Amino acid sequence: MKQDASRLVMCMVLSMLLAVVVRESLSTQTQQASYPSMAPLSQYLMANRDDEIALARSAAPAAISGHAKILVLGPHGFVTAVEGTNGFVCMVDRSWMSEFDSKEFWNPHMRGPICLNPQAVPSILPIAYKRTALALAGQSKDQILQALKAAFASHPLPPLAPGAMSYMMSKQGYLNDGAVHWMPHLMFYTPVNADWGADQPGSPVMLNTQFHSAPESMNVFMVLARKWSDGTAAPAMQ
Repeated sequence: MKQDASRLVMCMVLSMLLAVVVRESLSTQTQQASYPSMAPLSQYLMANRDDEIALARSAAPAAISGHAKILVLGPHGFVTAVEGTNGFVCMVDRSWMSEFDSKEFWNPHMRGPICLNPQAVPSILPIAYKRTALALAGQSKDQILQALKAAFASHPLPPLAPGAMSYMMSKQGYLNDGAVHWMPHLMFYTPVNADWGADQPGSPVMLNTQFHSAPESMNVFMVLARKWSDGTAAPAMQ
């Protein structure tokens, strides 16, 4: 009986120790996933230029991205890798395009293929250029925020053109650690006072807060697509 009791006590102690180890491990993983500052630049760059071009093109169906201008990220910012003919611009966003309150603002794994239509290019592309320039200059998240506020106060973005939108239909993207490539979708850019009934019960429209309360000040409405850019069916959203 004493031996049985001793075994029981030992099992209880081991279980408690295992629970502590698991809890500490999860806590460590959570801390590691917060990305408090920028990682080395090399982690945000893609070693193979052709791979980045292909990833950028995967944002939209080939009929669109195959004739689009393609940008790739270099050590000093985005550069043109392929000239386009249809007015679209495709690129791969990095994590500093996220909301400023996001814990993954500096996540070096983030790769967000996006294709801007001609109406979106004049007002959306300057945001990517500016945020990227500040990030690559070594600015902190708060410094980037303050610099954007100052920049857009003195030189406002061009007004959003009617019909400004973008494609994000890549099956190869990595939007964040939780969503990974999430779902294929279209994004529509509007002034903040536009009301599309987003996030209402039964509405297919979602509001992305990416630029809603940021210095750029605009709505980004998202509508899911049924297929990825390669034509394969997307899974049903849970």
